[in-house]
Amino acid sequence: MATTPQRAYRAACPNCGAPVEFASAASASAVCGFCRSTLVRDGDALRRIGVSAELFDDHSPLQLQAAGRYQGAAFTLVGRLQHGYFSGPQAAAGDAALAGTWNEWHALFDNGKSGWLSEDNGAYVFAFDQPLQGSAPPADELVAGERRLVHGTAWNVASVTHARLLAAQGELPRPPRLDSRTFVVADLRNERDEVGTLDYGDAAGVQWSIGRSVRLADLALSGLREAGEKTLGRQAFQCPSCGASLGLLLATTQSIVCHQCKAVVDVSQGVGGDLAHYAQANSGHDGAQPQIPLGRSGRIALGGAALDWQVVGYQERCFIPTDPEDDRVYWREYLLFNRGEGFVFLVDGEDGWSWAKPLTGAPQVRGSNASWSNRSYRQREEPYDARVTWVLGEFYWRVRRDERARVTDYVGTGGAAERRLSREETRGAGGSEVTWSEGGTLQPAAIVRAFGLAPEAETALQRATPGAAKVDSGLAKVLLIVAVVAVVLLLGFCSSRDRDCADVRAAFGDASNEYQQCLRNQRSGGIRSGGGSFGGFSSGGSHK
Repeated sequence: MATTPQRAYRAACPNCGAPVEFASAASASAVCGFCRSTLVRDGDALRRIGVSAELFDDHSPLQLQAAGRYQGAAFTLVGRLQHGYFSGPQAAAGDAALAGTWNEWHALFDNGKSGWLSEDNGAYVFAFDQPLQGSAPPADELVAGERRLVHGTAWNVASVTHARLLAAQGELPRPPRLDSRTFVVADLRNERDEVGTLDYGDAAGVQWSIGRSVRLADLALSGLREAGEKTLGRQAFQCPSCGASLGLLLATTQSIVCHQCKAVVDVSQGVGGDLAHYAQANSGHDGAQPQIPLGRSGRIALGGAALDWQVVGYQERCFIPTDPEDDRVYWREYLLFNRGEGFVFLVDGEDGWSWAKPLTGAPQVRGSNASWSNRSYRQREEPYDARVTWVLGEFYWRVRRDERARVTDYVGTGGAAERRLSREETRGAGGSEVTWSEGGTLQPAAIVRAFGLAPEAETALQRATPGAAKVDSGLAKVLLIVAVVAVVLLLGFCSSRDRDCADVRAAFGDASNEYQQCLRNQRSGGIRSGGGSFGGFSSGGSHK
C-alpha cells in the first residue's frame, strides 16, 4: 500500500496564513484548502495569483490523500482539476450550456514521478504528461472519426470538445488557468487501448499525455470516500413540468425522466434553479414498457466475473430507414451501473439480447473488418442512422430530444462469434465524438435469474437465436431464409380479420418487435419490407 510521501516544502498562505504543504519539491502550484487562494512558488515564498472557484460536488469516490498502487509503484492523490465541457453553437465562446464535468487527479508517486488519474462517468484513465514529438495538428482542423499521425503514432480522433477549468484543489505540477475562456481538448485512441490527449489551453504550447484505462479495484486504493456518498437519494426536487417530487439516485446523473409526466429534465447545472426540460410521449413505441423494472438490481456476468448491477435508465431507439416506405425497427437498451465498473448497456434487439460496454481504445478497422483485443470482427451491414425515441430513469449524459447517431455494427468471427462490436458517431455544434463499445450475446434465462423476474418472463424475453448472424455455411443460410419466410407468413396470417396477434404476443412478449409488427400489419392489412437494420449492439450513443 502507498505511503504518504515525505513532505518537502511548507509555507504560510499569503492570504489567510493557513499552512500550505507541498509533497514534491517539483510542484509549482497549490490551492489553499482554507481560502481557495491559488498560489505559485516564488523562491522560498508563496505568491497569490487568484482564487479558485468552489468544486462542484460530484460525489466522486476519490478524494485528496487517497493512496494506491499502479504498475507496482505507490502513489498518493495530492491535487485535483475539475473541468467542464460545453455544447451548443456558442461552445467556443464559453456562452453555451455546461454539458458535463470530469476530474483529473494529480497522482504523486513515492519516487517523485507525477501522473494523472482521470475520472469520467465511472471510467478511469491513468495518464502521464510527455513532451510532444513533432507539431500538434491545429485544433480547428481536428474532426472526430478521422485518422491522425500524432507523436509519431497513428491515432483515431475520438472526440473534440470545448472545455474550461472550473475549479482546482490541492497540489499541482503547474499553475491552473483561472480565466473563463474555453479551449479545445481532443481525445485520441488507438488499437493498443491507449488514450492520447491534446490540451490546447496553455498559451505556452499544446499539452500532450498518454494513458491507459484502469479499473478502480485494480489500484488497491485506500482512503476513498464512503460508498454511500456516491448516491444522492436525499436530494429531492420538483419536476418543472408537473410538480411531482423527483429524487436522484446517482450523483453523476445529468438527465432524469419524471416518473409521472415523463418529461426529460436536465440536471447538469444542479437542481437549485430553473431546470430545462422537454415533454415526450407518455409511452414507448406502441405502448411498450421496460421488461426489467427500473431500480432493480441483479448479479450477472458480463464478460467477466458476476457483479451486482442496478438498472438506472432505459431508452428505446429506432433505425431510421432511407426509404420512408420502409418500417422503422426498434430496440431497447437498459443502462446498468456498478460502483467499481461504471456503466454498461443491456440491449434487447430483434436478434436477441446482448450487453455492451464503452471502450477506452479504438479497434483497428480495415475495410469491412475490425479487430480488437485479439478478436476479429466483420461489419454486419451498411452504417445506419439511429434515433432515441423514448427514455426513462437517469442518464450520465444530457439526453436531447431525438438524439441521433451514425452506427456501424460488427459481429465476431471464428471463435468470437458471440462477441459484438459497435461504433457510434455524433456531431453537434459543441463538438464531435466517436464511441466504440464491445460486448457479447446473452441468454434470456440468465437475465431472468439475475434480476429476479417471474419464470414466465423468459418466454416474453425470447427473440431470435443469439449468434444467428455468425452463420456462414450455404445450408445454414438456406435454413435461415426459410425461417424468415415462416415468420413473414405468420405475421401475414396474424393480419387476417378473424385472428388477432395473441399467439405472437404469447411467444415473444408485449415489447417484442414481432408482436408490434403483427399489430401494425393487422391494422394496415398487409406486409411491408423491413428497414434492413436489426439494431441491438449499440452502446447507447456517444456520450462524454
